[in-house]
Amino acid sequence: MNNYDQDEHDPGVLHRATEYKPPRSLRTWFLGRPLPTADAPHQTIGKAVGLAVFASDALSSTAYATQEIMVILAAAGTIAFGYVFPIAIAIAILLAIVAISYEQTVHAYPNGGGAYIVVRDNLGQLPAQIAGAALLTDYILTVAVSISSGVAQIVSAFPTLFDYRVMISIGLVIFIMLINLRGVKESGVTFAIPTYYFIGIMAITVMVGIIRYLTGSLGQVMDPPTMHAIESAVAVTPFLILHAFSSGTAALTGIEAISDGIQAFKEPRSRNAGITLVWMASILAAFFLAISFLASQIGAVPSEEETVISQLARTIYGGQGPFYLALIAGTTVILIMATNTSYADFPRLSAFLAMDSYLPRQFAFRGSRLVYSTGIVALAAVACALIIIFQASVTRLIPLYAVGVFLSFTLSQSGMARRWWKAGHLKPGEKVVQRGSTLQHDRLWKLKMVINGFGALCTLVVVLVFAVTKFAAGAWVVLILIPILVAVFTFIHTHYKNLARRLSLENYGAPARIARHRVILLVSSVHRGTLAALRYALTLSDDITAVHVSMDPAEAEKVKQKWETWGDGLRLVMLDSPYRLLAEPLLEYIEDVAEKRQPNEIITIVVPQFVSRRWYSSLLHTNTAFWLRMALIFKPGIVITDVPYQVD
Repeated sequence: MNNYDQDEHDPGVLHRATEYKPPRSLRTWFLGRPLPTADAPHQTIGKAVGLAVFASDALSSTAYATQEIMVILAAAGTIAFGYVFPIAIAIAILLAIVAISYEQTVHAYPNGGGAYIVVRDNLGQLPAQIAGAALLTDYILTVAVSISSGVAQIVSAFPTLFDYRVMISIGLVIFIMLINLRGVKESGVTFAIPTYYFIGIMAITVMVGIIRYLTGSLGQVMDPPTMHAIESAVAVTPFLILHAFSSGTAALTGIEAISDGIQAFKEPRSRNAGITLVWMASILAAFFLAISFLASQIGAVPSEEETVISQLARTIYGGQGPFYLALIAGTTVILIMATNTSYADFPRLSAFLAMDSYLPRQFAFRGSRLVYSTGIVALAAVACALIIIFQASVTRLIPLYAVGVFLSFTLSQSGMARRWWKAGHLKPGEKVVQRGSTLQHDRLWKLKMVINGFGALCTLVVVLVFAVTKFAAGAWVVLILIPILVAVFTFIHTHYKNLARRLSLENYGAPARIARHRVILLVSSVHRGTLAALRYALTLSDDITAVHVSMDPAEAEKVKQKWETWGDGLRLVMLDSPYRLLAEPLLEYIEDVAEKRQPNEIITIVVPQFVSRRWYSSLLHTNTAFWLRMALIFKPGIVITDVPYQVD
């Protein structure tokens, strides 16, 4: 059967279709059958599933944002909890500003307008690297914080599990990783029902709470947990309010996720992504304001032993009944699923960075399920490390959180403001094609520039507040980590740039022909594998030298005698090794030969290699060929060829 098709544009090129299909295995049982590249357009998602995939991070922050405000205000005593709701209103206003700004980004960058691409196209490479490092840091912390917070909800309901919170957290990270390795569409459908369950049960809870408040039957939390220890009470100062505000802005994390993942949506991408963003921001603002208001009314207190959500639920429902458990279950699930936003966006951002040569190229390759598998696995590994280091403590992880995302907010909105300024200075009908989008004149450029500029200013203020108020508590780690990541990006980029320059064919000219080919055949002993390698060497050149490293005189004599019979009259060099070293005498000999080689002469080292048909059989052999190859591969001007010899 002829499976070749001739290229209609180039008759010298043939295309061959393959009928191979990956077989079923344990991997396919876990991750699903491999998907062909042609299935990529069918792996997109609609608005309903998109809300589950990209909004879970933002919605989950309602479970801990209010508590983090209260943790800071607790330093001034319970009387300061009266500021919780006003601070929540200020954060909701900031949320609206950022959401409007990103809605513009979604339409300006229909192929994905994450902070990295926006900043790269409008502010330059270095700011883009900073934005990329900030977002990568945020996505990693999102997984660690969300999983730890979800486990904290479980521990609130079942205190006996407190000592196992780290193991439970790691298990959940790995579980979400496996689901995401199955593909965006499948993971989105998997998470859609739990997401809408959380939205439903939380909506019921806050509505019942507000009705009970209006009817005067809400009451106070019964048997509140012990509040975080306070060394000495402080006054309510503007600094304390700003500190609490910065902690509460954790509610905004995840708001940028949809702009990063536009490519995951069905066409029309920008419209579907924009509508989903509006849905997400509206639900988030409503829940956050309601929870903050009710928490301040019932006298909830921040505690590691019981979350504010748990206190709110048992006060509204009068105990730990079915509705309480339903809310705790829903909150736990949405917190765990919040990591899905990072699993959706971290690999995509890593792929963009890898395509621009700032991360290893492996991050840009799609796996068997058309997802960026390397990025997914790397995210899980680093998040697990953070959970272990910080013992799954939300309070210890939160100071590291949100600095990166607000820095990326600031850079992204600054980039968009710069984009509108450039658009305003284009003539009507004039277009400029950028790497991430097409820029053209916009008659509303001034209004849009003001919106994005104001958004950048607001988020910059939050970054500065974070840097000051959270610095000693751990924000310094992120402020140091981001420059380190940028340095790593620069190192990787420089490596790839230098490699491309060395491999470039520009001004290369015609390569010099090989004038002489010298072959060195490594011989450990004379057997069928050695003769197979010898037959191959004879096809390369007539100038062949067999080399044996002599560590045992008796064995060396046997090799010599057998070579006289089977060596086809070729010369044999015996390298004496009185200290029983294998690589060193051989490398010394090869270097000596290489120094004396003629111009345009090539040296090929032929290494016979045993290949066992069963993997466990290879453990019974010394694998000398492998170690010799590793020692020789870094020698310039030398070709190393393995000649496998299959044995049972």
